[in-house]
Amino acid sequence: MSEVQAVVASAYGGPEVLSVIDEAVPDAGRGQVRIAVRAAGVNPFDTKVYSGAFGTDPANLPMRLGVEAAGVVTAVGADATGPAGPIEVGDEVIAYRASGAYAAELVVPGSAVVPKPANLSWEQAGGLMAAGVTAVHVLEAIGLGKDETVLIHGAAGGVGLMAVQLAAARGATVLGTAGPAKHDLLRELGAIPIAYGAGLADRVRAVAPEGLDAAADLVGTDEAVDVSVELVADRSRIATIAGFARGAQVGIKLLGGAPGADPGTDIRDAARLQLTEAARAERLRVLVAGSYPLREAAAAHHQIRTGHTTGKIVLVP
Repeated sequence: MSEVQAVVASAYGGPEVLSVIDEAVPDAGRGQVRIAVRAAGVNPFDTKVYSGAFGTDPANLPMRLGVEAAGVVTAVGADATGPAGPIEVGDEVIAYRASGAYAAELVVPGSAVVPKPANLSWEQAGGLMAAGVTAVHVLEAIGLGKDETVLIHGAAGGVGLMAVQLAAARGATVLGTAGPAKHDLLRELGAIPIAYGAGLADRVRAVAPEGLDAAADLVGTDEAVDVSVELVADRSRIATIAGFARGAQVGIKLLGGAPGADPGTDIRDAARLQLTEAARAERLRVLVAGSYPLREAAAAHHQIRTGHTTGKIVLVP
């Protein structure tokens, strides 16, 4: 067992409660692998777990953070096998559902590890999985198919950029809301950009006069939920990953890790190899909005809390 740097929340609150400590990392046990982390993805969910949104039990402090990382395997326990097969020391991998991923090294189950596509940078690989599997879950939940029209709210965020590309690859017509500065990027990725704000429903109708088949709220605003309900007749084809209170009120699908939401575990697990193959074949781009060293995790969380990042934020040990 050795000590490595890791980010922890020492209290409940905002990003100011984050700090870097030296923490012991165990050896890889049976079915486990040890990874030297090269990049760890930062996700909005990470900020919520220490905010008090899911409770403030002091027994959970100090709290390790992060769920996804990319790195190099440094040790392999007996019988450690991943979804793509055996794992060996020296393999470049992505780990998802990697508890405590904000660290220089970590130990995870072999079942959490998939091969890293060689054409992705460490930063891209570290930011692929959480947003990618969420996007797949959303599209599966709303049943999006070829020749359908979908409205994606928050299309330029980490999950949004994945959802736009994956929806377009399904043969759907994709309408994506974002600020005007991000419209060119959305066009490049296959979406029709629409500015959010007052009059959104009318702008959507102008672009899609025949109506919408489905909608996905990736930002959690009342506007996103209410416009979706106004324009999509079947509420079972509307999902949110953030607007849980309003979504529950109007009867749409709630997805993710919040209480009462569908975690989509099987869908998300199955999506991992689909995503690495799409990235390897350059059918899916991972856009990195910024990278921070571990010691600046608080600054990374301040940025992601603005809700205006274009792509993924990552931490680099």
